[in-house]
Amino acid sequence: MEDGFNVALEPLVCRQPPLSSPRPRTLLCHDMMGGYLEDRFIQGSEVQNPYSFYHWQYIDIFVYFSHHTVTIPPVCWTNAAHRHGVCVLGTFITEWQEGGRLCEAFLAGDEPSFQAVADRLVQIAQFFRFDGWLINIENSLTPAAVRNTPLFLQYLTAQLHQQVPGGLVLWYDSVVQSGQLKWQDELNDQNRVFFDSCDGFFTNYNWREDHLQRMVAQAGERLADVYVGVDVFARSNVVGGRFDTDKSLELIRKHGFSAALFAPGWVYECLEKRDFFQNQDKFWRLLERFLSTHSICSLPFVTSFCLGLGTRRVCYGKEQAVGPWYHPSAQETQPLFGEHKLAGDSRGWVKTHCCLTDAWHGGSSLLLRGLIPPEVDSVAVRLFSLHIPVPPKVFLSMVYKFEGSTDVQVALELTTGDASSCHVGGMLVLNAETGSRHSPRPLRVPPTRLARWASSCGQQLSGGWIQRCYEVNLHGCLLQDLLVSFSRPPGSREEENFICRLGEIQVVDASSLLAPLPRVQNVTISQIRWLPLITGSEGLPTRLLLSCTLHWSYLLLRARCFRIHCWKLTGSSSAAESPETEKPTFLGLAFANQYRVVDLAVEAAGFGQDGRVEFLVEPVPREGFPVPQAEWGKAVLLFSVPQ
Repeated sequence: MEDGFNVALEPLVCRQPPLSSPRPRTLLCHDMMGGYLEDRFIQGSEVQNPYSFYHWQYIDIFVYFSHHTVTIPPVCWTNAAHRHGVCVLGTFITEWQEGGRLCEAFLAGDEPSFQAVADRLVQIAQFFRFDGWLINIENSLTPAAVRNTPLFLQYLTAQLHQQVPGGLVLWYDSVVQSGQLKWQDELNDQNRVFFDSCDGFFTNYNWREDHLQRMVAQAGERLADVYVGVDVFARSNVVGGRFDTDKSLELIRKHGFSAALFAPGWVYECLEKRDFFQNQDKFWRLLERFLSTHSICSLPFVTSFCLGLGTRRVCYGKEQAVGPWYHPSAQETQPLFGEHKLAGDSRGWVKTHCCLTDAWHGGSSLLLRGLIPPEVDSVAVRLFSLHIPVPPKVFLSMVYKFEGSTDVQVALELTTGDASSCHVGGMLVLNAETGSRHSPRPLRVPPTRLARWASSCGQQLSGGWIQRCYEVNLHGCLLQDLLVSFSRPPGSREEENFICRLGEIQVVDASSLLAPLPRVQNVTISQIRWLPLITGSEGLPTRLLLSCTLHWSYLLLRARCFRIHCWKLTGSSSAAESPETEKPTFLGLAFANQYRVVDLAVEAAGFGQDGRVEFLVEPVPREGFPVPQAEWGKAVLLFSVPQ
């Protein structure tokens, strides 16, 4: 049950093109200062300037790397990656003399020995809900052990494919078929036996173009299964690296291979922390032309652009807590970052940045800065690539605010697929030639049947935010892009600069909003611990620290997360006086059906009195709308002085 905290909530969502498509892929191998840093805290931590990765739309595979023999990815990385459709691998590594002894113990023996290790690796991936393993044998092997290594890989790969849909096993270029530890920097006859026994091959980093040329023949039809390693730190004799990593990718893609970017956290580890976001955006912008953009292909699609960190917490425009926090499981779907310039000679542009200064929900928002030149009426930027066969009626919402006074107008726009089979209602066609780009007309008031979910449409919200809602009728359409456009005020021909923050975007099947939500049920409190915090004059504690574990029942596939709150009552307060009109204290986020309350300060109960702590579990549905407090789960803990 305690291991349940480490089980990923997020299933691997669908995206296009799928990982199985025969095209060059991009793997990110995350190796940062030994691993298991602030990301090891399941319920988040308070840390200034943590590392964050958010260019998920460009990568296919995320490997969590450390030098522990069995590296299970922290659940926060699996949640964030799966939310973006990126598969996650752990690492199985053996090194030095101890690694040699370990390999001898399980590889040099009989079949049941290496099968037992493979079975456990499959069970670990299956239980914690990540997607496979990078196998890295960094020590020499005896003849008996190296003979069994391909059989171990074949068995592991077959079992993983059977138990984990879309599972992957990759082999790192280290040991050769003689058993020697001898990095080849390429796929060749000395290591091909391992490539033939699993899903892919991750090369060492000291390659040159002649290595790539030789590998084309070796890989045959499996070019995309060769992941050419790029050390972003540029250690030793490598092509590219650092801000020249695009040179590596240019050669890799020229020959049709996949790329494995090792330790792109270089931008965080080696450069100024205060410039981290600018440096990370610069790094990925330089690689953009060599990376496939992936498309979201399922509804509901909802994001507040939160990075899973911040300098304060905001809930629907209202500040909830001040102070640094870091919880990567709370990272929401991230857009395509960068700069969009208008075609031709026009000077119009829009740039997108993540921004911790303000937020609608979470810790950050999306900042859009741009310029509308006199010669055009509007500029637009694509935020998300989509590949969604849409239901007949779609509800869309955008929460935004401009910085400073402006007459510039903002609007959501959609592009759809084949116009010949796609019937669109309730939208203005912007491009009559193709009929593919559309601007929905905003709703002045929400549809009656959706009023519960969309009561704030067209209104000014907390914190100066504005919500704009749309309802679109579609038939036989494929949504392809989600854009935000900015247009000049009518009659103006001046150059218009603007700064706009996006707090949330929702794209939801309208019919799903009519279905009743499941209720949080069976909230229990267990594993209770009390510690005295402040002791009074009579030697009895006046304040206590309470730790306990909450469990509850809920259909996890319907939840984005759970928000945990509490009310604390002492003295003569009774259950009837529970302050329903007051705001409960926010404790934290849960991404499982359980939450550990740690050292919650409460007033001690006096003699003959009961103390009372009420815990509330607020479900956050995947559609993204707030659930009324009356529908939250609840459990009450009563306590008194020991007699």
